Amino acid sequence: MESTIHDIRGADHPLDRFARPLHDLRISVMDRCNFRCPYCMPKEQFHDNYRFLKSQERLSFDEIVRLSRLFATLGVRKLRLTGGEPLLRANLADLVGDLTAISGIQDIALTTNGVLLGQHAVDLHANGLRRVTVSLDTLDPVVFTRMSGGFAALDQVLHGIDAAIAAGLAPVKINSVIERGVNDHTALDLIERFRGKPVIVRFIEFMDVGNRNAWRPEMVVPSSELVARIGARWPMSPIGENYRGEVAQRWRFDDGGGEVGFISSVSQPFCGACSRARLSSEGKFYTCLFATEGLDLRAAMRAGANDAELLNVIRGKWLGRTDRYSELRDEFRRAEPQPRKIEMYYIGG
Repeated sequence: MESTIHDIRGADHPLDRFARPLHDLRISVMDRCNFRCPYCMPKEQFHDNYRFLKSQERLSFDEIVRLSRLFATLGVRKLRLTGGEPLLRANLADLVGDLTAISGIQDIALTTNGVLLGQHAVDLHANGLRRVTVSLDTLDPVVFTRMSGGFAALDQVLHGIDAAIAAGLAPVKINSVIERGVNDHTALDLIERFRGKPVIVRFIEFMDVGNRNAWRPEMVVPSSELVARIGARWPMSPIGENYRGEVAQRWRFDDGGGEVGFISSVSQPFCGACSRARLSSEGKFYTCLFATEGLDLRAAMRAGANDAELLNVIRGKWLGRTDRYSELRDEFRRAEPQPRKIEMYYIGG
């Protein structure tokens, strides 16, 4: 008979080869998306005939809950639901409700492009969601349409942000990927719109995630440059992290207008404190955003593995983890042949 999480003895909180704990799990619930952002799912590759996962190939909600319980046993305290676009997954609020009941889980969040958020914010909050992050790269309608792959849905995204605030999902975080020559000239517009509101804008350096986004170093706008530009207009001061391993460097506006964050994976890698793991839509366990291979947990579950067996392989994968891609980016990029990284739409950001 399959053992349950309550039957397992001796499960501990493993540390990887660099003494990093397993604390955060990002779960991709959907590989599809209703945008075609060039840095993630360029429409030239992800066209109408592209083969995404079939529904039976994705993890079921029961499988996601089961694995989340196991990860909680190993020290995970924070879950984030991602995609693709997670709100394309039917009845997602039911999954949120099930995840909130897991012992040890202290925080559940959602990352979305915001288009469907207005429809689901109340239901998500009612089922226990308390934090939401909206991906929004610009407020310029023309640039937005370009960066979303041709989808002119800016008004829907802004409505979704307002709906999330009204539903109690505040403060809303906004993640904005900044590319030089594409949207960097619109970055301060986001600050101007959301300053003084229950919204935290976070600027993300453009990264070479996946294999299809044509990343080049000269397209990166270092966070230090944005800090200087924003601080020249609205003086601000750095503040401490909320928790060990927080990826964003936080700054607070001196006039009390809120805060802004900077995620500097390229110019200031934070691999040394990374405690995040990722679970893909089809049930593979990845230990880095830039990973080239994952551990297939879906196959093990569907072949009848019990909880103790699954815990053993998950724990072993984390114990052997040595990932620090961002610290070694130049070395990896000089390698021949180039390693094939997992695409972001499978494992979220």
